[in-house]
Amino acid sequence: MEQLSCNVVVIGGGTAGCVVAGRLAAEGDADVVVLEAGPDYGPRDSGRWPEDLLDGGALVSSHSWGYDTGDLHSQRGPIELPRARVIGGCSAHNGCIAAVGCAADYDGWAQIVGDGRWSADELRPLFARALERLRVRYYAENEVGPFHRACLEAAAALGVPRADDLGDLDGGVGFGIEPVNVDRGVRVNTAFAYLDPARSRPNLRIVGDALCDRLVPGPDGVEVVVRRDGGELRVDAQVAVLAAGSYGSPAVLMRSGIGDPEVLAPHGIPVVHELRGVGRNLHDHPLVELDFAGSSRLREALAAAAAERFVPEEQTLGKLRSGRASGPYDLHLVPVAAPEHSLLAGRTILAVGAMEPRSRGRLTLASADPDAAPVMDHGYLSDSHDVAVLLEGIERARELAATEPLRSLIGEELVHHDDLEDAIRRTHVHYYHPVGTCALGPDNDPFAVCDARGRVHGLDRIVVADCSLMPVLPRANTNVPAVVVGERIADDLLASL
Repeated sequence: MEQLSCNVVVIGGGTAGCVVAGRLAAEGDADVVVLEAGPDYGPRDSGRWPEDLLDGGALVSSHSWGYDTGDLHSQRGPIELPRARVIGGCSAHNGCIAAVGCAADYDGWAQIVGDGRWSADELRPLFARALERLRVRYYAENEVGPFHRACLEAAAALGVPRADDLGDLDGGVGFGIEPVNVDRGVRVNTAFAYLDPARSRPNLRIVGDALCDRLVPGPDGVEVVVRRDGGELRVDAQVAVLAAGSYGSPAVLMRSGIGDPEVLAPHGIPVVHELRGVGRNLHDHPLVELDFAGSSRLREALAAAAAERFVPEEQTLGKLRSGRASGPYDLHLVPVAAPEHSLLAGRTILAVGAMEPRSRGRLTLASADPDAAPVMDHGYLSDSHDVAVLLEGIERARELAATEPLRSLIGEELVHHDDLEDAIRRTHVHYYHPVGTCALGPDNDPFAVCDARGRVHGLDRIVVADCSLMPVLPRANTNVPAVVVGERIADDLLASL
């Protein structure tokens, strides 16, 4: 058995975990160990990074955990739930959309947890820091590809205002060019942005292919039990930062005996610390994809553009408001023209996302074995509000598709349904944004898991730092908000260590 010791162990070298580890190592004196279940390919210029992970133009799944919803959706079979098992986590797999949501999202978090440090105004400097570190930029007008140019022109013809403000917490309804963390075609993941500047420091150790089994909290620290290279690694730390994501973090807590006794008992896991909120509040943005036939003109235009410059599959986005919105917008309209090597495999899509979902689900364990995937029931569309919002969004997407110059470029919609509500329930997917399973909240909330500093209630030496902390989804892709969660927790740790 191998043994390590450190001041801080970060469990999960994903989007937020890299932020926390990189900042602690670079700005503090703490000895930091990062445990990543997938491979560590080293710094950006190591020459070892797979090409698909570097390509900022398409979604990929080569390093996926292989999660899906199992038999929970018997009408249509399992829905894949891609999560990246590699240093950088989902920031090494995603579509690179650097949206931030709106101020009301974060003011709502502050109200829930009772701490103004989570408010929009307090987080603005952290968002600015995140955008700078990720090298976020907007595509110039001459970089917009033919498909997305047609989307912009069709939206303008419908009277939707041009609004390139996805990086603005005060932005509203509009259709515009997306800000992206792409540098000369390369996806800037958080391992590049936050770990690389600290890799040469003696107080940072990165351990790849290290799967966390469980935590053993003690009076003076936490022991982490890890599976690695067919054996066992144990890490003793003063503080354990759990950054294994909205699926991984609650699963680690449950395997450690921290959670709801009713969930732990069937797996023979003794209760170490009762906390009924662990795994609850799981939710995501539900998404409906409208597929279009495309055209020879579109294919030729995309090929010609790709021969000259970088052409991403996602480049524009619409923020729209349904009749049920509580704030400035509650719909995303996501146009995609995907290359064959993408996770979306050559499709031409107008996707509609409900950005204020009310449906909630729950994550539980299938087994106490860390190699077994947890059971993830997001409760998609269990609240009829979400279906109604998607119905409105589909109407808006079809209006866009029927408007020139987009209409003649993308052709006809491939599938029509007699009962659209039924079709939404049978064919919906997700927006890759699970949150909420270790939610922030006051200690008098029986289902809150962490306090305002990310500390697990009753276990101050275990800190959560990932999207599982989010009590409510922001109206945004969770790429940048996850980085900001890491920044917030890193600030607190630097002040306390």
